[in-house]
Amino acid sequence: MNFPLLKLLGRFFIHGIFWCGVLLFYTYFFGVGTDDFTYVLSFSLFLMPITIAATYVSIYKLIPDFLITKKYGLFALYSIYTLIISGYLIVLSVMFGLTYLSNFNYENMAPISKSLLFVMVAVYLVVVVVSAFKLLKLNFKQVQLNSNLQQKILETQLQIKEQELHYLKMQIHPHFLFNTLNTIYGFALKQSDATPEMIIKLSNILDYILYQVQKPSVPINEELLHIQDYIDLEKIRFHDSLSVSFEKQIQNEHLNIPPMLLLPFVENSFKHGSIINGILRIKIDITFQDKSLKFYIENSSLNNNQSKSGIGLENIKKRLNLLYPNQFDLNIKNENNIFTVHLEIHNL
Repeated sequence: MNFPLLKLLGRFFIHGIFWCGVLLFYTYFFGVGTDDFTYVLSFSLFLMPITIAATYVSIYKLIPDFLITKKYGLFALYSIYTLIISGYLIVLSVMFGLTYLSNFNYENMAPISKSLLFVMVAVYLVVVVVSAFKLLKLNFKQVQLNSNLQQKILETQLQIKEQELHYLKMQIHPHFLFNTLNTIYGFALKQSDATPEMIIKLSNILDYILYQVQKPSVPINEELLHIQDYIDLEKIRFHDSLSVSFEKQIQNEHLNIPPMLLLPFVENSFKHGSIINGILRIKIDITFQDKSLKFYIENSSLNNNQSKSGIGLENIKKRLNLLYPNQFDLNIKNENNIFTVHLEIHNL
């Protein structure tokens, strides 16, 4: 089945029905005040080519080529040409009614066809109505195109954000795994009894990274569980040189957050924290209330450039901007040998 041909035939059919309707309008309009149907039909048929030509010039040339493209000067110029030519032909139609249809007898003409003004109004009324419909159709089509284009732009931006988030996650994971594997390697060389426990905890974290981190969100309890696993791993590594306080108050246990959102902060504190007086001190507080997640972490630090160390914190900032634009506050300070991070995410 030839769909373009059927579409073309359907278009011709619709146009034919429309112009038949215009012809009926003309016969009714010019038939007011006369019973001479033959005169009215002949006069209307004479006007039809003029009306059709003026209408098609308007909707297929003037509007799409000049008005829509904002070539207003050319639109005005060619509109005047169209009015002059069509006006001249309308004058001829009135002369046709006087000379051919009424044999130069003015009284035999249909009353409305005697007035050049009324004839012009009838013709240009059709042209204006069809042109207005064409403008509405083009405007609707343009709105649809703009909507589709905007949708494609949004989809593209979303894909870019997803790819960027994935890239940032992939930067975080090897960083974390590298530190943990180094610890296990050191204990394995010493044949420490703590090695199996470390491997189990690492396997839990690997499961989280490999299978859960691809999800857009996870229950906050899962994130907290793996933070605890990480802390336990580091306790084994540091022995008595580590003091960790981990407090959490979560009113909504069903709260979901992006995976690996908080864990990199913890990793950063262990990696860049400093042992002062024989102890690395770390304090972690996590609370959720009134739709706000508050995360606070501090560690002892002799490194004045801790906030600028590595790619970890910068990646976290980028990720937060992508996930929670204008929805979070992040304050990082390094004062008096204490490095602090305070993150608050609103309206969760």
